[in-house]
Amino acid sequence: MTHGTECPVEMNFIFPERRALCMAENATHNLHNLLTLRGAVVRDARIWSRYLGEAIDLFADDVDVAFASHHWPVWDKDHIVSYLSAQRDLYDYLHDQTLRLLNRGYNGAEIAELIEMPPVLEAAWHTHGYYGSVSHNVKAIYQRYLGWFDGNPANLWQHPPVEKAVRYVDAFGGAGALVAKARTYIADGNLRFAAELLNHVVFADDGNTEARGALAEVYDTLGFGAENGTWRNFYLQGAYELRNGIQPAALDSAGSADMIGALSVDQLFGSLAIRVNGPRAWDEQLAIDWVFSDLGHTYSTMLSNGVLIQDIDPVHGRADLTISLTKPELLSLLAGGDLGDVQTEGDTAVVARLLGVLDVVSGDFAIVTAA
Repeated sequence: MTHGTECPVEMNFIFPERRALCMAENATHNLHNLLTLRGAVVRDARIWSRYLGEAIDLFADDVDVAFASHHWPVWDKDHIVSYLSAQRDLYDYLHDQTLRLLNRGYNGAEIAELIEMPPVLEAAWHTHGYYGSVSHNVKAIYQRYLGWFDGNPANLWQHPPVEKAVRYVDAFGGAGALVAKARTYIADGNLRFAAELLNHVVFADDGNTEARGALAEVYDTLGFGAENGTWRNFYLQGAYELRNGIQPAALDSAGSADMIGALSVDQLFGSLAIRVNGPRAWDEQLAIDWVFSDLGHTYSTMLSNGVLIQDIDPVHGRADLTISLTKPELLSLLAGGDLGDVQTEGDTAVVARLLGVLDVVSGDFAIVTAA
C-alpha cells in the first residue's frame, strides 16, 4: 500500500507467477504531478520517494518486468532497478531541495526558478516534465508545507484579478500604453511577462480586441514551446477562449446519472451542502429526517445560518418533515422530481425551501477573461 502518493489510496503489486510488477501510477515515464493543474490535494513527494525505494527492496529480485497503469514496461532486473531508482531520487530531490531553499527564505516561485536537476536525472528522459513539471511541482511542495502565503505582507491582501487589472492599466497610462509595453517584451522574447501585462488589459477591458489577440498569440507560442503536456493544453485552451469565447463542456461527468447513482447518501447530501447559497439561506431554518427503508438508516439534514448539516441516525428528532423513501427515490427527487407517493409526515413545503437556496452548478465559466 502506498497511501499519499499518486492517489490518496494507491498500491504497487506483483504477479509472482508472471514475475511482473505493477507500479500503478507511482513510476511512470515522466515526472508526475504532485499537484494537478486541474486541482487536487497536494501529494507527498517524500513518501512517494520512499515507497519507490520500498518497491525495489520488496520486489526487484522477483521480477522480470515492471509496468505502470498508463505506461509501457521496463524489462530485466538491472533496467528495472535503474528506472525505479531514478524515479525515487527524482521525487526526493524535488522535496528536499524545495525545503532546503524555503528554509533559506525563498518563496515557491523563487525556488521553482532556482532548482537545477542533477545531471544524471536530467539525462534520463523518463524524469522529464512531460506531464508534471519541476516548476509547478516545486510550488506544490511549498504549498504543502507553507500554504499560499509567502510571508510578504504586500501579498497578504491583494486585489482580485479585475480590480488589480483596472489599477495596472491606470498606472501604465491606459490600455494602449500597456499593450505597447507588452509588445516590447514580446519582441525581446520575454513572453512570460508579456502575458502578465496583456492579461491585465484583458481583465480590465474584456472587449479590447487588440489585447485579446496579442495575448492569444503569446499563449500559442508558449503552448507550442512547452515540454509539459498539461501546460501546453492550458496555454492553447486559453488562446482558444480568447478567440472564440467560452465553449460549453463536451462532457459533464458530474451530472451523469451513473456518476450520481454511485454516490453514497452521505456524499449526496454533502453535494447539496456545497451548493447552498449562504447569503440567500441566512434566514432559513429547517430540518428534514430522511428515513431510508432500503438502507436501514435515517439521515437528518438541518439548515441554519446558511449551513446544511447532516447527521446519521439522530438521537433526538426535531424535524419539520419526515420522509420515508429509498435511495433511488431520493435521486429522483434531486433530479427535479417531486415527492410523489413517498410517505411524509410534517410540512412538505420545506423541501422546496431547501431546494430553493441551492445554486445551479455549471462548469461553463471564464478562465482567461473576466466575462
